[in-house]
Amino acid sequence: MLGTILIVILLLALLGALPRWPHSRNWGYYPTGGIGLILIIVVILLLLGRI
Repeated sequence: MLGTILIVILLLALLGALPRWPHSRNWGYYPTGGIGLILIIVVILLLLGRI
């Protein structure tokens, strides 16, 4: 249950970090890449049964 909630929160953060607004276009995909990396780590830990 905790893992599912964590994945949903990380997916929402990943969508929120996309550079859509004019002030954040010069950031590039840096924020999205960091959150995506955290999401991949959480999914791997869920598959291994650690969470």
